[in-house]
Amino acid sequence: MKSHTNNYIAKSHTGQSKIINGFSKLTKEEKLNKISSFLQNSNESVQEFKSFWHTNKKIQKRIDEFSENTISNYYFPYGIAPNVVINGKSYLVPMTIEESSVVAAASKSAKYWAARGGFHAKVISVSKIGQVHFIYNGNVEKLYEAFPRIKSALIERAKPITANMEERGGGIQDIELVDKTDDMEGYFQLKATFNTVDSMGANFINSCLEEFAAGLQKYFDEHDVFEPHEKDIQIIMSILSNYTPECLVECWVECDIEELASEDLGMGAEPFAEKFEKAVKIAQIDTCRATTHNKGIFNGIDAVALATGNDFRAIEAAGHTYAARTGKYQSLSEVTIKDGKFRYSLKLPLALGTVGGLTTLHPLVKKSLELLDNPKAEELMMITATMGLANNFGAIKSLVTSGIQKGHMKMHLLNILNTFDATDEEKKQAIEYFKNIKVSYANVSDFLTALRKNQ
Repeated sequence: MKSHTNNYIAKSHTGQSKIINGFSKLTKEEKLNKISSFLQNSNESVQEFKSFWHTNKKIQKRIDEFSENTISNYYFPYGIAPNVVINGKSYLVPMTIEESSVVAAASKSAKYWAARGGFHAKVISVSKIGQVHFIYNGNVEKLYEAFPRIKSALIERAKPITANMEERGGGIQDIELVDKTDDMEGYFQLKATFNTVDSMGANFINSCLEEFAAGLQKYFDEHDVFEPHEKDIQIIMSILSNYTPECLVECWVECDIEELASEDLGMGAEPFAEKFEKAVKIAQIDTCRATTHNKGIFNGIDAVALATGNDFRAIEAAGHTYAARTGKYQSLSEVTIKDGKFRYSLKLPLALGTVGGLTTLHPLVKKSLELLDNPKAEELMMITATMGLANNFGAIKSLVTSGIQKGHMKMHLLNILNTFDATDEEKKQAIEYFKNIKVSYANVSDFLTALRKNQ
C-alpha cells in the first residue's frame, strides 16, 4: 500500500514543514534554534527564550530534566498569603498562580477568619486506589474461591517494593476482586488500596500493580484449579486511579452570625449570612454555577499544589469526580445556619505528597515546604484545602455584596496598564485615579491617552 505520510504536511507562516523528525535527539540549543526558525524575528526569539533560563546552570539543568524537549522556562508569580490560622497554628502559605485577585482574596479571607477563630481542618482518611483490569471468561466461582490464595501470593510478590513503605507506616492496605461482567464480557478488576504516607506514591502504586498483574498471570499458569481454557486471562492494563474518594480532608469556619459583621459588607450580619447561604445552595442546585463555584475553590488549591510541587491535574480530576458522585455535579462546599451559628465547610479528596517527586529537586518547592514548617502530607492536605475554602469564601462574599468585578478589575488594572507599556509613574497615577472610577480597558486607555497628551 502506498504511504500517504508526506501528502499532508503542516506548514508554518514561512512555508516550512512543521514535521520534525528526530527532534528529541537534538541538543537544547539545536531545539531552540529549530523552533525559533518558525517564528518571526528568529534571532530575537532565541534571545527571548534564553532570557528566561536560570542563571545558575546546575539549577537550569535540573529544571530541564523535569520534562522533555525543553527550550525555556515559563514563569508564574509566586505569592504569599499571610495570617492563615488553621487549628490554632499560623501559616505563611505560598501560592503559585497567574490569575489576578486569587492570592488577594485568600489573604483577605484569612485575615477575616483569623479574628473569628481561624480555620479548622481534619484528615478523614488517606487511602489511594490502583487497579489491574483483566479479562477472564472461565468459571467465576472458581475465581472467587481461589482469590484469597491469589491475594496472599500477590502481596508476597510485591514485598521487595513495599518493604520501605511499610517501614514508614504505609503499604498495601487491601486487594479486592471486582466483577464488572455486567458492563463488559469477562471484565474483572483487582482493586487495591494503598497508604503512601508522605509521598504522592504514583510510582510506588504503579510498580505494585504491575507486580500484581504479573503475579496474577503466573498464578493462573501454575495452578491446576483452572481448566486449560480458563488460564488464558488477558491483562488489559495496570494503573493507579486519580479518583481517591477515601483520601479525604475537611476544613471549615464557624462563628456566631453576629460575628460575621464587618464594615465592607454593606448590610447586616444576618442578611449577609442568609444571602451567602442562598448563593451556596444555588451552586448545589445548578450545574453551571457549581462549575464556576468549584473553579474558585481550585484557584486556591491549585496555587498551593503548584507551589509545593504537587500534581494539580490529578487533584482537579479527583475533585470534579467527587463533586459528581451523586450523579449530578454540584458544589464541593456547603453552609449551615443553625441556632444562631454560621458554618461553612469544604470536604474533598486531596492526594498530596511532601517527599519524592519535585519536593527535593525544585528549589522553590523546597522553600515552600520550609515556609510551611516542612509539613507531613496530612498537614499539607489541611493547609491546601483551607486555601481552597478561603478563596471560595472571599469570592462568594464579594459576589453577594459589592460584586466580583469591583475587586477583580482593581487587581487586573496592572495587567491592563502593562499592555499599554505604562511607566512606573503612570501606574502610580492610574492606581490613584481608579480608586473610585470603574476599571475597564477603554477607561484605562482614555486615562493614559489624556495623561500622555498633557506631558
